[in-house]
Amino acid sequence: MQFVDHVRILVESGAGGDGMVAWRREKFVAYGGPAGGDGGHGGSVYLEATNDMHTLLDFKYKSKFKAGDGEKGGSKNCHGKVGEDMTIKVPCGTVVFDSETGDPIADLTTPGQRVLMASGGRGGRGNSRFVSARRQAPQFSEPGEPGIQRELVLELKLLADVGLIGLPNAGKSTLISVVSAAKPKIADYPFTTLTPNLGVVKKPSGDGVVIADIPGLIEGASEGVGLGHDFLRHIERTRLLLHLVDVSRPEESDPAEAFNTINQELAKYSQKLSEKPQIVVLTKIDSVAPEQVAEWIQQFKGLVSGQVFAISSVAQMGTRELVNEVFYQLDQLPREEQVIEVVPDVKAFAHDDSAFEIQRVGNCLVATGGKLDRLVRVTDLRNGSATRRLMNIFKAMGVIDELERLGVKEGETVIIGGAEFDYIPDEAFDNV
Repeated sequence: MQFVDHVRILVESGAGGDGMVAWRREKFVAYGGPAGGDGGHGGSVYLEATNDMHTLLDFKYKSKFKAGDGEKGGSKNCHGKVGEDMTIKVPCGTVVFDSETGDPIADLTTPGQRVLMASGGRGGRGNSRFVSARRQAPQFSEPGEPGIQRELVLELKLLADVGLIGLPNAGKSTLISVVSAAKPKIADYPFTTLTPNLGVVKKPSGDGVVIADIPGLIEGASEGVGLGHDFLRHIERTRLLLHLVDVSRPEESDPAEAFNTINQELAKYSQKLSEKPQIVVLTKIDSVAPEQVAEWIQQFKGLVSGQVFAISSVAQMGTRELVNEVFYQLDQLPREEQVIEVVPDVKAFAHDDSAFEIQRVGNCLVATGGKLDRLVRVTDLRNGSATRRLMNIFKAMGVIDELERLGVKEGETVIIGGAEFDYIPDEAFDNV
């Protein structure tokens, strides 16, 4: 199966249904009055974490998602049907970024965790909702609110307890195949492993420890050389690193130099990675003389403060002792509850932005703001009663006062929420 860990998707919430202008007309009812129902709210878009997915491959074939629209209101004060929500399943470990700002807005790590990405548009109100003592027969209703459209970036960071690191051919894939049921591709050439492999090692208690084989770490990996830059993110969530070093061919690759190379790349990519606890594992000792293995162990004990293990995955020498040490250290290490610091996702609730700004652009005054845009969109500007009501709302919000403070002149063009109006004195905005 192809491993995909970085995609872009487009999500759009459903639009609200239009409110209706209708009148009650029934036999023997002398004064029917308005009876237009509200439109249904549009469906919202959610992301939900699941353990049933391990890659973002599905989003390569479908990247656009839209929730259902609300239905328009009916007569006899009947409300329109609410639009169906859209729930998008993503693997646990998915981090969601806003494509415009690059800010992380959600970190989905727990199965069933659900986050709102775009709220549905409100349904427009029918004319029966605008009845008052002064307006007993309103001739207008509200259109439904449009949905919210936004582009998201999904980035998968594997949730593993242990990460296997080391140069290509250090024996990572062989080790994970021996201690778990994972079946990675194994061969004696660089970059045999092209995608991360996950394996589960069972503890005596029955619990499982997840191990990730991270491919492609070479010199320059933190800068994008080889495959490392694409996959270094997958060890950011691990609690323990097994640093595998091949000691079977010192004439081709100096083990100490290989060890330092990987640690330098971790430090360049992230200080947090360089500070993660490591167990040094010398591999392929079945093809090395015992006295030479002892020399390598002593040399590496001088380089690191922790334990040094020597193993042969093929001959299964030392692998059980290594696994037991992994279990022991994981029991001592604390679990990180939160790895990614997310920012408040205000765009999911863009309909509720009540702030506005007024600027002079050329010969016009332009007022912008989430609520202003929404009010204009849900008003039928062809209807005089609806337009007068809109102006009353603008006055209550302080928009008219701000325009006058900026020196607006009678007859001057004012653009509010994308709609053009000719400014006339305050008395035109009196309640009707």
